[in-house]
This record gives sequence, C-alpha cells and structure tokens, in this order.
Amino acid sequence: MEEPFMIGRLVYLKDVVTLHLDAEKCVGCGFCTVVCPHGVFVRENGKTRLADRDACMECGACARNCPSNAISVQSGVGCAQAVLNTMIGRSGDGCCSLDSGCC
Repeated sequence: MEEPFMIGRLVYLKDVVTLHLDAEKCVGCGFCTVVCPHGVFVRENGKTRLADRDACMECGACARNCPSNAISVQSGVGCAQAVLNTMIGRSGDGCCSLDSGCC
C-alpha cells in the first residue's frame, strides 16, 4: 500500500484536488509558479503545466493571480488545514492565516 504522506512532499488527499489547468487558456506568464507554496506548477516551453497536482492545498492563490483564467480551484480541505495549523501556532504548514485573506 502506498503511503499518502512522503518526506519532502506534501500530499493532502490523493486524487481529490479540485485544481484544473486549461492549457489552451494558459498564456505562460508564470504567476502560478511564483505564488504556489507547494510547487504544483512548472513552466516549460513558454507554458505552465501541473507538476504535482496532489501537492495542491487548494489555497486558490494560483487562480486568483492567473490573468487568463486558465486555472480553477475550489478552496478546500488543504486550505482549512493551513488556517487551523496557523491558529494553533504551527509554522511552515501553509501560506494561509486568518489575517492573510488567502482562503
């Protein structure tokens, strides 16, 4: 049985992330690669592609910063986990906090 959590790679729930990238709409700006805290996206040959979809914590930063609306994601469990971890004082668990307005 495959382990759901691996050292050095965050996986919240395998194959349930709502993240979608429409390659036809992508203009290759790379904003998603900059704002994503988990390296879900990579830019290759002038376009962006999903490198590690399961690492997405569904914070929504990529979709909010995509000028061509090529990315869609529903803020979900991963983002909630980051907010809760921030509330209880854990650091390094996510990009979100109650004060950041991320979620």
